[in-house]
Amino acid sequence: MKLSQFNFDLPQDRIATRLMPEVDGHIQWRDECRLMVLHKKSGEIEHRKFKDIVEYFSKRDRFVLNDTKVLPAKLLGKKEKTGADIMVFLLRELNREQRLWDVIVDPARKIRIGNKLYFGDDDSMVAEVIDNTTSRGRTLRFLYDGPYEEFKESLFALGKTPVPEWVKKDPDELDAEEFQTIFAAHEGAVSAPAAGLHFSRELLNRMILNDIDKTFITVHMGIGHFRSVDVEDLSKHRMDGERMIITEQAAEEINSTKRAGHKICAVGVTVLRALETNVTTTREVRPADMWTNKFIFPPYDFSIADSFVSNFHLPQSTMLMAQAAFGGFDKVIGAYDTALEQGYMFGPYGDALLITD
Repeated sequence: MKLSQFNFDLPQDRIATRLMPEVDGHIQWRDECRLMVLHKKSGEIEHRKFKDIVEYFSKRDRFVLNDTKVLPAKLLGKKEKTGADIMVFLLRELNREQRLWDVIVDPARKIRIGNKLYFGDDDSMVAEVIDNTTSRGRTLRFLYDGPYEEFKESLFALGKTPVPEWVKKDPDELDAEEFQTIFAAHEGAVSAPAAGLHFSRELLNRMILNDIDKTFITVHMGIGHFRSVDVEDLSKHRMDGERMIITEQAAEEINSTKRAGHKICAVGVTVLRALETNVTTTREVRPADMWTNKFIFPPYDFSIADSFVSNFHLPQSTMLMAQAAFGGFDKVIGAYDTALEQGYMFGPYGDALLITD
């Protein structure tokens, strides 16, 4: 498939800037966003609320959710001597004892090995560039002599919620709560698993009452999903790696559900990728603690998920390509046309698309 096949016009005002906006004077809760249901065999489309998703699943079906926790990954600082403004995006911790972090620096052009960067109103946090990993990536050593927990607390206090700039330029305090799933548990993501944002405690309780099971895996979502694809031939695109953890218990829960003939619903593209990364020849999930750079685009033969829920994504995004692979290119592009006509909202705070039988 070609990159240009995934292009469409998306007005800026169709990108949601709040997860729980005020509608007619009332706050809209997480599970009250719109849900489009696409039946991939028939092509039928239904328009529902996200909280209605349980109606499409039966007893002992299983949702697989990503319990990663988003870091306050966006740091604003200044370069030594020149005082030039820089933005540092924390990607992952490389070494706890040495305070080493893999980061992206913007602008990167004039940031070289040996440069010191200062953060905070009083320049209380200092980092030294010790390696250039890519054209934009750097390795920083934070020069902090105190205990590790004190360092981590100080570093994260300086960070901002990494809501993508195409959603909103200046995240506020409310984003720190909204840009996090209610079941976030394991710190390490620089972006929220968007489909998981719509699950409320009330919805999880309804799943329990309906005997619908859930399993948590961890995929520390990076920024690879939001990088522009710059090749027309999609087979030549390479995804950034993301750490994924599927425990033995999680793998057994998923596999036993499949063996019993019940449905698996992958919640979000990160979960879909992880479930397809390390499967057996008999189409079962293996336990794993590894990095995945799997890129899913049409055509693709899925082994694990029977249903898939994700948000409405940007043109030419890898998330849209994964949706098209799961639901069929023509049907998914048709669903996006309908979403544009019917006023659905896009992006991580936007509405959702369930693809099922």
